[in-house]
This record gives sequence, structure tokens and C-alpha cells, in this order.
Amino acid sequence: MRNFVTLPSKFKIMRKFVSFVFTVALAAFAPKAGAEITLQGIAGGGYYPKSMRSFQSSPDGESYMQISDDGKKLLSYSFRNGAQNGVVIDLTTARGDKVEGMDGYIVSPDNRRILVQTNTKYIYRRSFTADYYIYDVNNKTLTALSKGGAQMQPQFSPDGNMISFVRGGNLFLVKLLFDNSESQVTKDGAAGKALNGIPDWVNEEEFSTACSYVFTADSKMLVWVRYDESAVKTFSFPLYKGMKPEKQEYAGYPGAYSYKYPIAGEVNSTVTVHSFDIKSHVERTVNVPLGADGYIPRIFQTSDPEKVAVVTLNRHQDQMDIYAANPRSRVCKLLVREKNDKYLREDAFSKLKFYGDHFAMVSDRSGFNEIYWYDINGHLAGQVTKGNYEVQDFYGYDAATGNFYYSANADGPQYTTVMCANLKGVVKKLSAQKGSNSARFSANFRYYVNTFSSLASAPVTTLCSANGKVMKTLIDNSDLKAKIDADAPAKVEMFGFTTSNGTKLNGYMVKPADFSESKKYPVVMYQYSGPGSQQVQDSWSSGFMPGMIWERYLAQNGFICVCVDGRGTGGRGADFEKQTYLKLGLLEAQDQVEAALYLGSLGYVDKNRIGIWGWSYGGFNTLMSMSEGRGVFRAGVAIAPVTSYRFYDSVYTERYMRTPNENPAGYDDNPITRAANLHGDLLIVHGTADDNVHFRNSAEYSEALVQAGKQFQMQVYTNRNHGIYGGNTRLHLYTRVAEFFKDKLK
Repeated sequence: MRNFVTLPSKFKIMRKFVSFVFTVALAAFAPKAGAEITLQGIAGGGYYPKSMRSFQSSPDGESYMQISDDGKKLLSYSFRNGAQNGVVIDLTTARGDKVEGMDGYIVSPDNRRILVQTNTKYIYRRSFTADYYIYDVNNKTLTALSKGGAQMQPQFSPDGNMISFVRGGNLFLVKLLFDNSESQVTKDGAAGKALNGIPDWVNEEEFSTACSYVFTADSKMLVWVRYDESAVKTFSFPLYKGMKPEKQEYAGYPGAYSYKYPIAGEVNSTVTVHSFDIKSHVERTVNVPLGADGYIPRIFQTSDPEKVAVVTLNRHQDQMDIYAANPRSRVCKLLVREKNDKYLREDAFSKLKFYGDHFAMVSDRSGFNEIYWYDINGHLAGQVTKGNYEVQDFYGYDAATGNFYYSANADGPQYTTVMCANLKGVVKKLSAQKGSNSARFSANFRYYVNTFSSLASAPVTTLCSANGKVMKTLIDNSDLKAKIDADAPAKVEMFGFTTSNGTKLNGYMVKPADFSESKKYPVVMYQYSGPGSQQVQDSWSSGFMPGMIWERYLAQNGFICVCVDGRGTGGRGADFEKQTYLKLGLLEAQDQVEAALYLGSLGYVDKNRIGIWGWSYGGFNTLMSMSEGRGVFRAGVAIAPVTSYRFYDSVYTERYMRTPNENPAGYDDNPITRAANLHGDLLIVHGTADDNVHFRNSAEYSEALVQAGKQFQMQVYTNRNHGIYGGNTRLHLYTRVAEFFKDKLK
């Protein structure tokens, strides 16, 4: 489940740790500085910061590449000084096939060829099809990778002489040394039946991956995960003609979209691992020890051609096994078994990295996320990080120096610092400023690009040496900061308080620029609250939108805006995060009510005019909070809410709740069963084509409200998915929510 906090570019609701990013073209709207902020300006994208899109280090680590703003060129820049030092691809002068613009690119290991991505069409959050073209760096020619239709997840072989890809659920192979000859590796793939090398919907969404295959290190074999989804039940939702885009095929009769979607407790895809010998064309089934209902969230290439790392999870997701799988003998050797008495965070497999004869993994076995170093035989070689703080991202290991590079909240839950450490216990903070820092390192780990922001500072991107020295500022967004300060001034601050049960919670508050303690203000509380999520951070990205521009708009209209991270959220260790295990929504709702009670005790807050809202998991918690029993909320907005976890997907739900048969009481405490307890005016918002949190949730909940005699408002968006965007939709949604709170709380 990923949260909606920003509009992307990130390829990318209910993150479950959280942050949904959907691809949408932002209009070039730029309000005049000093003008009052408007919803049109917010929806138009004029308040989003500049960033380094399409950044990628060159294989040698001495330069980095970016696609030009017009998509016509791939440019190279020096890591030493940030100066442009070349044009890698110029589509306007390239010979061979014609490509109008680049959406992305993949560089071969030997730097001789580049795959150019164009005509990208997204399927779900991470999966997409595209047309790929092979660019020969020396000859400056473009050649279509395949003429048989769009491709998915292409990869270069380690020797750079082959390219694999997926189409129609089957793996294909292109041999570059044999006039780009194309062959089909698997033939049993078909939507709704079997997928080779790419995950099904639930595995993609909940394990945060779109690719499930690798080459062996010697480029002689392909190894992949096969998903047999034939026994998974089908979910369908209607599609209408609609607008933006208009679906003419449904002008007469509505249509439907159908796909395999396992809800909690139901049958999942059966997963198996297979290998293919490229020379002999022999396919084998690898004997990976896995229960019939287990998962394979990752598969990794290692430096040993006789070892492919296969990661498995049991259905409860409280045990992870890492196997060294021999693709020829089919034998698997257990390297590491990681167990937890509740559940394993995604970090355990998503941040797993292999380096020669070692690998690194992130585990919360100590109570906090730490980095552990293993040899390739699974023996623990050392614990890299030690401290009562969370490793948030693991950037990699530099064999030349023995340094591990990562980010962590060593300065407190609200802050992120870029750091390095070695096995001798030497730890160094690389970030110069306290706030939010993130890094992208060069391939040789001699340089990195750091992006710093805080509640008070728009993102500043700098080029740094590996020791943290700033060499050049690349982007400072000072114009954006000035524009926001002029258009939407506000007082933004962090705060904390202690609940009636003794729990200390963190929050932020956005006050009107002309705030006076002598006045009584209405309050709008925003939250997400899902397991491991974190909204309260000293970061420009805090708030519903970057720069808290939505909160600033409401503050400009006389509201105080607040967000509080309750129990179950991230950044404070496993004990705090996993308190909600087996009882999603219970503690989260209690904490939002406690936050409202605390706010109501402040002299400048009108305790009778407090509202709450959220999207996805935040919508779920909005409904749980408004039905908690203490009646503190005057109004609330639930956007695309889960209303019963019996309706949501198996992988996410069971991670935190186990199955409905194992935990009926946990599942039965939900907004639907609490409908009669709803207190306050409610607006429900949902898209009819939501593939993630189905419209079913709002349909069933609204019926429960009707039968309970509860009046409410509802806004339905035709053919819109979980992101609810397209055409004028976002502006309409923002207006609907803002006007609802103005009507109910002012």
C-alpha cells in the first residue's frame, strides 16, 4: 500500500512504507510571485521542486548521465566538477532507426551499447511496456531491439553481448554478435495463467519489484521466477466511456478490466525457479525449498556463475531464507535464515546486495535496522552499523576502501543523514546539514550527489566527494523557495506531546502567516499512519505535497494544519513500528484521537472544529478515527480508503494481520463494523477503476452507513485509479476537499 504524498516522476498508496508516485504530466503553470496561492496553481504543478531526473553513473564512475529536458539527448557530466563533458546520444543526428524522444536508458556493462527507452506505457505502479532501441556508441546508430511488439524489463548480459527481455509473459533473448538474432526462451507465458521473469500484480505491488530474472555471471544461463497464477481468483471492475482519455469502445455498453488479485486468505500464485542454458537450450527447474504458499520476493546474480541467490519468504513473512542456487545442478544451499516473532520488514530483501565473495543485508534483529556483512557461504563476517537508530537506505560497499555507505536517522527520527562505516567500527557522518539528506553515488564510490532539504529549505542538490566535501551546487531551488514564501507564507514547526497512555508522539504544525494566540482556529489533521510509514520529518517533502503547499493553502484560508505519526509508523525502531501487529487501525485511530485532544487543549485551537483526512491507509485510519468513540472530529475526508482488510491483497494484509481464519477479531474491527459509531460529517472519495484499493471498499462501507442511518457525502471519479488524476480531475478533487473543510469547519 502506498501513500499519496507527491506527484511524480518517480516511476513510479499504501506504502506500506510509503509513498505512491504516479506518472503524470505536470502543466507548466507558474503563478506570479507574491500572488495568493490558488488550487489551480497547486494542481498545475508550479510549486514542485527541480530535481536531477534520469541520473545514472557511468560504469567507470567518473561521470554521470542525464536525459536533456527535451528528451532528445543523453548528456554526460563530470563527477569532478559537474560540468558537461559530452553528448552520449543525440537522437537528432543518430543514424538508423528514428526515435523521437527518450523516456529512459540502460547502459551495457562494457559501455559499448545503450538501450534507449521510448513509447513507455505503464501497466501498474512499476511495470510498463516500452519500445527499446540499441544504440551503438561507436557507430552512433539506433536499431530496434525487437520488431515483435513492445518489451518489458530488458537486461544486458554481463559480457554485453546479449539482451534479454519479457513480452507476453515470456522471456526472449537477442544475440548481438549474431546480427541481433532473436529467440524465445519460454513459451508457456500468458496473462492470467503464467508469467516468466516478471511478477504478477500482488508480487509487484507488495514486494516493490517489476523484474524477476537474472543472467549468471558468465552470461551462459538465464535464471528466472515463474508465477503460475492460474488458480488465483479474478477481480473485475467496470470501465466506462469517460473522458480524458475517452474510451470509445465503451460508448454503448460498459466494459470491464479483469486481473488476478488474491485477497487476504485466498490462493496466491505458485512460484518456481527455472534456468535456461543459452548454448544447449536446456531448461531446468531449480529445487528451491519453498512451501506451496511461499513467496520469492527477489533473485540476485552473484559473481560466481554457479551461484544465483534466491530469497524466499513463508506466507506469514516471519521467515526469510537466502539460498545459493546452482542453475545447472539445481541444488540449493541455505546461506542465511532470518526470523522474526512478528514480521520481516521489506528492507531485509529489498536492500540485499552482493559483492564478489560477500553480501550485505539490512535486518532489524537488534530492534533497529542495521547492516550485516556475510561471506558468500552465509557466515556472518561482521555487523557494520550499531546504534539505536534506523538505517534507512543502503547505498553500497566500496571494496577499495572497505567503506559501507548508507543513510540513517542517527540525529533523531525526523532527520536523515548520509553516513559511511567500516568493519573496524569507524563511523562518519557525511552530511553537513541537519534535515533530510539522500545520496546517489558514483559507480566507483569516489563521488556522490547529495540532495538536502528541511521544512524551511527547498531541495538543494550538491556534488560531493566521498568524504562529504561539497564541490559544487547543482540545483538550489532558491527561486521556488522565494516564490512559496511570497505566495503562501506560513509558520511551520515541529512539536511533540505525550498521550494519556504515556506514548510520546511527534508532529508538525502549519499556522497562518498572521497567526495570533488570541484567536481560535479550526484544525485540519492529515495522516497516513500505515506500518513503517513516516510523515513527520524535517524535510521539504513532508506534508501532502512538497513544500507543504497544500497545508499552506489551507493556512492561508484560516486553518491550522497538523500531522502526527502515531504508533505503528516508522523511524523509531521495530518495537514502536510493530505494535499494530494483528490489529491494524486500532492503535493508529487512538493516537489520532489523542492528537486531536491535545490540540484541543491549546488556547488557540477551537476543539469543536477539528477535521481529519487521509488517502489509502490514511483514508482507512480517518474512518477508524472518526468511529473511535470519543467524537473529537467535526469532519473528515477518506480518499480511496480500505474499509475492511478482508477486501485487500494477501501479501500486504497478511504481513501485518495473518489470515482472516487465524485472526478473525483483528479483521472484524474495521470501519464497516464501526459504521454506527461514525461521528462527524464525512466525505468519501474513490475512483471506480482503482486496481489497488478497489471501489468495492467504499461501496460496502457506504451501504453500512446507509443501514446505520448515517448521512454522508460521496465523490466518485469515473475510470480513475488509486491516484485519481487525469484531465481536470486533480483540480476537481483538491477543490472538493478544500470546500468541504471550509463548509464544515469555518
